[in-house]
Amino acid sequence: MLEIAPSVTNHQIGDVIIEMRKVEKSYGSYKVLRGINLSVSRGERIVICGPSGSGKSTLIRCLNQLEEHQAGEIIIDGTPMSAGARGIDSIRREVGMVFQSFNLFPHLTVLENCTLAPIRVRGISKAEAEATARTILKRVHIPEQAQKYPIQLSGGQQQRVAIARSLCMSPKIMLFDEPTSALDPEMVNEVLDVMVELAESGMTMLVVTHEMGFASKVADRVIFMDAGEIVEVAPPTEFFNAPQSQRTKKFLGQVLRTQAG
Repeated sequence: MLEIAPSVTNHQIGDVIIEMRKVEKSYGSYKVLRGINLSVSRGERIVICGPSGSGKSTLIRCLNQLEEHQAGEIIIDGTPMSAGARGIDSIRREVGMVFQSFNLFPHLTVLENCTLAPIRVRGISKAEAEATARTILKRVHIPEQAQKYPIQLSGGQQQRVAIARSLCMSPKIMLFDEPTSALDPEMVNEVLDVMVELAESGMTMLVVTHEMGFASKVADRVIFMDAGEIVEVAPPTEFFNAPQSQRTKKFLGQVLRTQAG
């Protein structure tokens, strides 16, 4: 059984910032999301887990319309996705996302990767954007890498740059899609440590991951998905010690055996 660590911090959870109502998503005849209902409060930390193909990544990609849902309603901080292109652009400015692959521009330095969007999208001056970026690079513990190019960095450093780049847009919500899955094992903790520190700051976070130790330490709620459905939602103590669904129990048994090995 996984040892449940105490929460990383006492933090305030506020009003609802994400609302999903009966959300459906299909690729042709294959239904990826089946009637998803989910409310996330401001400052809440959600970890989403489940087997491959369960719809985890699709769910969070729908939150900034990297994937377009076909039915149901998604509302982000009071703005519905149905508000059209202008509404979606407004939502995307407030929602940062970190992917499995780092998606950094290889021809730009770390500093330039971090300042590009604030200058072009938010209209911030270059001097202000660079000052903010340097502060955030310190926050993710790589200020000395500012003038290097992505190819000169380790995988863990590149992923921390990706996190810094998102934070430079001052997002209200951060989405993480299996951010450590492409990393060598020795680099996983350096990224998870940065994410724990981000959680301590009160950022609203949705994290797709199989890192159950991270989930037990950081999450306010853990969501288990299977076959496009939310099967179980519970605080970490209940989720790991007393799962209600047989599907959840089977998944946890497999994941915890793998991570213990």
